[in-house]
Amino acid sequence: MVLTVHHLTRSQSERIIWLCEELSLPYDLKIYQRSPLLASPELKALHPLETAPIITDGDITLAESGAIVEYILTKYAHGKLQIAPSEKAYPDYLYWLHFANGTLQLSVSRSMYFRLLKLPADNPIEKMVIAKREHALKLLDERLAENEWLAGKEFTAADIMNVVSLTTLRLFVPYSLESYPNILSYLQRVGSREGYKRAMSKGDPGFEPILGAEAPKPMM
Repeated sequence: MVLTVHHLTRSQSERIIWLCEELSLPYDLKIYQRSPLLASPELKALHPLETAPIITDGDITLAESGAIVEYILTKYAHGKLQIAPSEKAYPDYLYWLHFANGTLQLSVSRSMYFRLLKLPADNPIEKMVIAKREHALKLLDERLAENEWLAGKEFTAADIMNVVSLTTLRLFVPYSLESYPNILSYLQRVGSREGYKRAMSKGDPGFEPILGAEAPKPMM
């Protein structure tokens, strides 16, 4: 029985499809449409978290993208897309792997919530939230000024974890990357990867990945 990836369109669950494609790991893909912006009711029957990504692997059902990535890497990757603890780049790999959810996506998600509240532009809390997001982007841009990939010379799961906040999530938080040239160059490298192309075409057919400086019209 192969792994099944339960994917919500236009969401962070693209990470799991991308990981499987980069590993050439056989998997079944089940796609769920937003209802209209939130998760599909069908997803709610799979896991108490009620959102994607979710995987099923035999009698195992697992949610949370970070946990799923670690599960797949540990069980199926055979050392690929990760840095071994004995290697010099291991701390960098570990840091940027967890930066994705702990800092970057958190700052982007907070921006989205405050945008939905439609607060005045001079609201001090919203200003603070935006400043946190821009600081996270600045750290990424500085890292990519001297490194091809986040862990260094090698493309790893750290890249897979971070990219969605720089691309697809800008459908909900249309922030600009114009001030971050190194991130933009990085996204061009990402966009040229065959694994990324396959993942995006399978998970979101007809959707053009957001790899440029400006985001499209927001979905919400």
